[in-house]
Amino acid sequence: MRLALPVALCLAAPALADVPCGGPFPAWLDGIRAEAVAQGHAPDQVARFFRTATIDPKVLAADRAQGVFRKTFTEFAGSLISKNRRETAAAKSRAHKALFDRAEAEYGVSRGVLLAFWGFETDFGGYQGNFNTLNALLTLAHDCRRPGLFRPQVLATLTLWERGEFDPATTTGAWAGEIGMVQMLPADIAARGVDGDGDGKVLLKTSVPDAILSGARMLRDLGWRAGQPWLQEVVLPETLDWSLTGVDKALPGAEWAALGVRARNGQLADLPGSILLPQGRKGPAFIAWPNFHVLFEWNKSFVYVTTAAYFATLIEGAPPFDPGRPEPGLDPEQIKALQAKLRARGHDVGKVDGILGALTRVAVQKEQARLGLPADAWPTAALLGRL
Repeated sequence: MRLALPVALCLAAPALADVPCGGPFPAWLDGIRAEAVAQGHAPDQVARFFRTATIDPKVLAADRAQGVFRKTFTEFAGSLISKNRRETAAAKSRAHKALFDRAEAEYGVSRGVLLAFWGFETDFGGYQGNFNTLNALLTLAHDCRRPGLFRPQVLATLTLWERGEFDPATTTGAWAGEIGMVQMLPADIAARGVDGDGDGKVLLKTSVPDAILSGARMLRDLGWRAGQPWLQEVVLPETLDWSLTGVDKALPGAEWAALGVRARNGQLADLPGSILLPQGRKGPAFIAWPNFHVLFEWNKSFVYVTTAAYFATLIEGAPPFDPGRPEPGLDPEQIKALQAKLRARGHDVGKVDGILGALTRVAVQKEQARLGLPADAWPTAALLGRL
């Protein structure tokens, strides 16, 4: 269940001006073939590999329709964290105990995090996507919105094919080209894939050990710190300076404690942490530790990452969060109007898309502070009216 493009797609991407895109597809595909040959791939192999290549209009439709992110955190978490999914996570944890022990020992990544992404991405391998992967990547590389992100992924599939780990005609996955049980991109599989079952190949679609250990290695390589927490529910004093909250700010755990912040369970870590208020000061409250930020390398969506991180804590024994009584938020059309107003005032909100993402939250908080409102980054009808 791929829900948004991962930040990892953006790493080391060439400038758009340097990446050819658009125009007649056959001529553009000739350019991809030529680039592959220039990289050292045999011309006859390149011709065979791209023999079934074509554009998939359904990929572009999926790329432009990600309305699920317009849900609030409590709605989103409620829809993804079902009783069945929790029970399945517990069963998978027991069934693959030795594997998760190995992932933690070798890469330092907790089983809760790996189970959460395994569950959210593909329902534990049950649904891995039915888009032809090569054609999906070709479609997105040909499209001029983000060619620099996807063209390298096309060429990575050729490398995987030469290793016997990819079939251009039959390999399927998510609309954005991710493959396997934990939905990794071809370039990440080529660079970070782990042969967990020792059969000589990295097959994330069919091998649980390959999928789990590859995911763990990727998180480790992206900066995951062994033995450290990622998210913790907290109880906040009503007198807290709300302008200190937000994923873009951090204070040491001891300083938060001195301000009256306490963990709902356990103790605050001796680490820099950010207070997250997904639905404002009257809703659920968490403290995000450094490992939380690594998860944005897997998925860009604030609500997705927060929900996955929370599910991981739930798997490892944390109680369900206190939903509080948040103030009513804005509907998607109101969020669009808000984003337009914020942009007119010079704030960078990214795309005006009706999704309350991290950039919009930062801009909301700045305007709340300017207007003398509680600066908790949760937009309401009152704020929209004031703007």
